[in-house]
Amino acid sequence: MPEPVTASVRERRYRILVAGYALSSYGSYLNVVALNLYVYAVTDRALAVGAFMAVRLAAGIVAGLLAAPILARWSARSVMFWVNVVQAAVLAVLVAAPDTLRTPVLFVVSAVGGITGTVFLVALRSSVIPEMVAEDRRTWANSLMVSGRSLAMVAGFASAGVVVSLLGYTAAFLLDMATFLVCAVAVAQLPVTRRPKPDPAEDAPEAASPAGAGQKRRRLPAAVTVLAGAPVLGLMVLLRGVDALGSSSHNAALPVYSTELDTDSPATFVSVFWCVWAFGNIVAQQVIQRLPRRSEQALGALGFGLGTIVMSGAFILAFAGLPWTATVLIALVAGAADGLTEVSYTQHLQTLPDRLRTHAFGLSATVESFGFGAGMIAVGAALDVFSPLSVVAVAHGVAIVIAVLFVALVLRRRSTAPAGTDAEGKGTGTGAEARAEV
Repeated sequence: MPEPVTASVRERRYRILVAGYALSSYGSYLNVVALNLYVYAVTDRALAVGAFMAVRLAAGIVAGLLAAPILARWSARSVMFWVNVVQAAVLAVLVAAPDTLRTPVLFVVSAVGGITGTVFLVALRSSVIPEMVAEDRRTWANSLMVSGRSLAMVAGFASAGVVVSLLGYTAAFLLDMATFLVCAVAVAQLPVTRRPKPDPAEDAPEAASPAGAGQKRRRLPAAVTVLAGAPVLGLMVLLRGVDALGSSSHNAALPVYSTELDTDSPATFVSVFWCVWAFGNIVAQQVIQRLPRRSEQALGALGFGLGTIVMSGAFILAFAGLPWTATVLIALVAGAADGLTEVSYTQHLQTLPDRLRTHAFGLSATVESFGFGAGMIAVGAALDVFSPLSVVAVAHGVAIVIAVLFVALVLRRRSTAPAGTDAEGKGTGTGAEARAEV
């Protein structure tokens, strides 16, 4: 007799999924280093490395728009399974490709990685977690996911140099391929869930359209409509995009700043900073997972806004030339605040109705990828003229200004919220209008 899919069974399977996701994330972070080095080794051009990253970011932007239509047609389990298989397959092609085809295959790997990685994450956040975990356990589920990825980032970046130098590029690619296959196996053990039936109210305008054409045209407007009708939620997604732009600033500025601190060993500061940042993120997740139910209400829109302010401020201070002890503490705070904002943001979008949630996560992924990509271009140019502190201060300063406006809007709506709504202005009813209000 098959095992009943009880709440405890679902949580156990979710833990297995997170383990598989963390392992594939480790492979991805390892490959961030290995692939960039390999692109330069194959092409001998720094411009090719930039183009490689640009292709991946552009693919991620497109994937955010494609995620909702894909998940409306196929189950999240099927989508997540096949994106892992596809990523493993393109790496196998890269390993087997002759020298004359290495460069074009590398760019295919970049595009596929951008698309599949984005679609996987949208499916995980918008479909799997709400379906697998009870609503009162979503804080724990989101936090566990972020913890796994943070550990994977540290392990991937820390071991990349060792793997590549001792075992070579082929071994790194095969290792990454194996992690995607393991993740696919972890996805395969998820229970099969039926896709929700179309909402008659949502599909009614499409009936007059030519067969299927109207439905395709309404995918993007569905996301835009929910955000346009929900001021706090729309500003929240915008702030997430600006935060991504801020992230591009400190990612690009860290190597420059680290070189200024120690020309003989520039990697030291970068390595220490990211390890401490990840430790702070993991500590924050451990605290979040142990919060009492009442305290979890802070992990919504307000927690996201306040966390963004603290995180952006910490990143600015990290480039202020403070003593090592102070900088380490600042990195710890930045990691903890970053962990808080991600869980708060993800959990808040998960309160949307099923049909709107996937669109919102897909559009959010596009906005984040665009913000990071545009930021990398602008920041790269700015660092040739201005100091790392100035560049990071401007980028994260914009995020702080928008976050302050966002927090003010949330507090104003809380103070004017009528009876029958929760602390963030959302109705306590079950209708889509009530849940999407904020």
